[in-house]
Amino acid sequence: MPSLGRLHLVTDTRPGREPLTVVRAALAAARAELVVQVRVEDDATDREAYDLTRRVVALCAPYGATCLVNDRLHVALAAGAAGGHVGADDLPVEAARAVLGPAAVLGATARQPGTAAEAVAAGASYLGVGPCHPTVTKEGLPPPIGVPGIRAVAEAVDVPVIAIGGVTAARVPALRAAGAYGVAVVGALSAAADPQRATAELIEALAC
Repeated sequence: MPSLGRLHLVTDTRPGREPLTVVRAALAAARAELVVQVRVEDDATDREAYDLTRRVVALCAPYGATCLVNDRLHVALAAGAAGGHVGADDLPVEAARAVLGPAAVLGATARQPGTAAEAVAAGASYLGVGPCHPTVTKEGLPPPIGVPGIRAVAEAVDVPVIAIGGVTAARVPALRAAGAYGVAVVGALSAAADPQRATAELIEALAC
């Protein structure tokens, strides 16, 4: 498995957003520390997801950055991504690992120490844990687990924990102190006036 970057950018494909512009800016600042998780809207076609993933894979390659695909593992395989990420309503982790193969990066979503340990035992390479803070980027999310929730999961597993949900550069030090290996963001970059500068601030915070 390739080394995992500490900053995960989840693509924002909502109307009016420019995911590839944000990816380019983030890559310029984060380089190999960036993991791009391609996430598309539920009503997007597989062809649209494939086309976006292929472009992201091509953008990541010169920097040694990692491209993953959320939910649609067949798209990850077809587009040459490094792996995928599955949530609670997607394929079970064990099945996802069987689809992707032993060498792929496989992320799984977890909120509790017990389910986190189960996901790791089933083959997860890392865990996306949250939401750690309130966020409006995605609807229907459970209540935030806060920094203590991140710490509880991090202490229960031996794979990287990526905190997600309302993450800002100012909140990164507390998350890192709680055991988070890195963070995942959407709005912190997709809504930033200067995504490259915002990325640099996140990378600086992660390095502390």
